[in-house]
Amino acid sequence: MATTDPGETARLAKSAAPVTATANSSGASTVVTAAAGSTAAGAAAGSGQLTSSDDFEKEAAKAGTNVDTLVGKLVVDQGLATADEVEHCLQQAKMLAEDSNQRSLLEILVNNDYVTRRQITRLREVIAAERSGQKIPGFKILMKLGAGAMAAVYKAKQLSLDRIVAIKVLPRRFTSNPQFIERFYAEGRAAAQLNHPNIVQAYDVGKVGEYHYFVMEYVEGSTVYDEIVKKRRYTEAEAIDIIIQVAEALEHAHSKGIIHRDVKPKNIMIAAGAVAKLADMGLARAVSDKEAAEAEQGKAFGTPYYISPEQIRGEVNIGPPADIYSLGATLYHMVTGSVPFDGKNPSAVMHKHLKSDLVPPDHVNPRLSAGLSEVVEVMMAKNAKDRYQNCRDLIGDLRAVKDKKPPPIAHKDFGQVDLSTLAKAEQAAPAEIVADASKPESILKNRLFLALLGALVLSMIGNIVLLAIRQ
Repeated sequence: MATTDPGETARLAKSAAPVTATANSSGASTVVTAAAGSTAAGAAAGSGQLTSSDDFEKEAAKAGTNVDTLVGKLVVDQGLATADEVEHCLQQAKMLAEDSNQRSLLEILVNNDYVTRRQITRLREVIAAERSGQKIPGFKILMKLGAGAMAAVYKAKQLSLDRIVAIKVLPRRFTSNPQFIERFYAEGRAAAQLNHPNIVQAYDVGKVGEYHYFVMEYVEGSTVYDEIVKKRRYTEAEAIDIIIQVAEALEHAHSKGIIHRDVKPKNIMIAAGAVAKLADMGLARAVSDKEAAEAEQGKAFGTPYYISPEQIRGEVNIGPPADIYSLGATLYHMVTGSVPFDGKNPSAVMHKHLKSDLVPPDHVNPRLSAGLSEVVEVMMAKNAKDRYQNCRDLIGDLRAVKDKKPPPIAHKDFGQVDLSTLAKAEQAAPAEIVADASKPESILKNRLFLALLGALVLSMIGNIVLLAIRQ
């Protein structure tokens, strides 16, 4: 894995992208996001507003195809208009050209209300995908979903199984770097070991020509991050339902010996039926992979707003509590609308993860229950040993909070006394209490002593009188 300049890494991380002291293939945070991806694709293809057909014609010309022929074929293939409707518009285009009033087929289709401006934006995306040259046998590229620094992601159809998939493609500029390629395939191998309804499924990984690709489940939906941006915060009940699902996904991954290391809102998909799916195994690592752990020692892998303290320090032994910390930071963001720690740059944010006290989430959002706040604070304890040690315990506490009960593990019941602790303290205490001769006895203590002595004398006299009467 090739390392990059830490300053450059910090700059790349500014907008919650994974910040690592190492380049990785997880740059496309919208890995299987249809909603978020379309924005990126629209930006790549144009403004998304049809003021003229110039942009589209340029794209088509670059593809080496007659503009009207390409537009007509795409419109029919995408089911936006029938062949007869396209033919009708072609005839109109021909007549207008004869009258020196040339109009493109694209404009005429829109004027006849056969296609909408929004659909034209999608056609631009298809053109971009067709131009990409990513011809993977057995798959038909439909559109570009998005692109990050380290990968581009396409929506495609797997022809043999007639299903829609997402394909992540390693950019050509990285194909000559063995370490980048190894990281890319490591992501595929890690994902392939996991089979869980709350994890984006891996299907295939391979190479065609100069391109390396990774085929995965396509999820129609948005990310938790998209929802935070849209509505600012989740309700407590909504957030708990999602976090329980992600915790179950992590429990499965941890049981397979895999740590995700980049849990964050952008990597949690929300599919139909409010099903949460954990995505992007780009930073995942096997706990048992000591060689990789030692090679990465001292380097921070993760995303600044959600990274655990031990990841920041680049510790060798990174375990499940690291993912639990990141999930806690994600939960914090979901229910408060704010990240746990913020700063002017990634370095400042990570410093706060290490040193600053966490403002309890119910202090930021008073509508939250004390139980949920306690759970988050345990999840985000600075010391990994003070956190939940496994997701099973976390899920138990979250379900308790969901049922309006105190979380058994996180809740601190100060009304109960630990008798074993008291016994140990008693054993450790001195056998005799030595009076402090440096301080005079108080008047109150003297009076109390005299009163007790008087009561004792009266009691003895009474007993003597009773004995005398009985005799």
